[in-house]
Amino acid sequence: MRTVVITDPPRADVAVAADLAGHGVATVHEALGRVGYLGPEFRPAWAGARTGGTAVTVLCWPGDNLMIHVAVEQCRPGDVLVVATTSPSTDGLFGELFAVSLRRRGVRGAVLATGVRDVAALREMEFPVWSRAVSAQGTVKATAGAVNVPIVLGGQTVHPGDVVLGDDDGVLVVPRLDVPRALAAARARTEKEAATRAAFAAGEVGLDRYGLRERLAALGIEYERHGG
Repeated sequence: MRTVVITDPPRADVAVAADLAGHGVATVHEALGRVGYLGPEFRPAWAGARTGGTAVTVLCWPGDNLMIHVAVEQCRPGDVLVVATTSPSTDGLFGELFAVSLRRRGVRGAVLATGVRDVAALREMEFPVWSRAVSAQGTVKATAGAVNVPIVLGGQTVHPGDVVLGDDDGVLVVPRLDVPRALAAARARTEKEAATRAAFAAGEVGLDRYGLRERLAALGIEYERHGG
């Protein structure tokens, strides 16, 4: 593994990242063709957390958060810190003090393939964090890793500068060069969902809204009166 810190990589537009976050992870995921989702194991540290920003990526060793300290200096307003480890770890690499430092730099949240701690404090300060575990297990600061290199979380490759979205439904990564298409698709999906919501509120059912009745017949589904 190359131990390196890449400074100031190209980033997606942070305003567009915030706009995408407003559409929600599930909507953007569907709009993009169901790609980029990190999986159900990445959960928010507190309910109601939401963010959208540009990735500063960190590769740490298990149980070692040295490179997060290095990465903080590379963060700028609108970023989201994204942390992976060289092998699986659920130790609490991130907590309140990191959140205080990152907030001062305008960072919009953090996503970790490890553990997080100080959950009550994170909730109180409303700093958005997603992780694979909650763990009080502490860490050392001993081993070199890398900052702003491609990393893998939940089977998805995250490059520095990609857009990272998070809410109660989980975390989604949108490649930097795909962000304009993602925004257009998300807006169209949101409009479609609004129309469907209005139709359902007016009494229409999904079988008719989605044209599913012919599919039922093709699948051989029959309707019978009870006792008939």
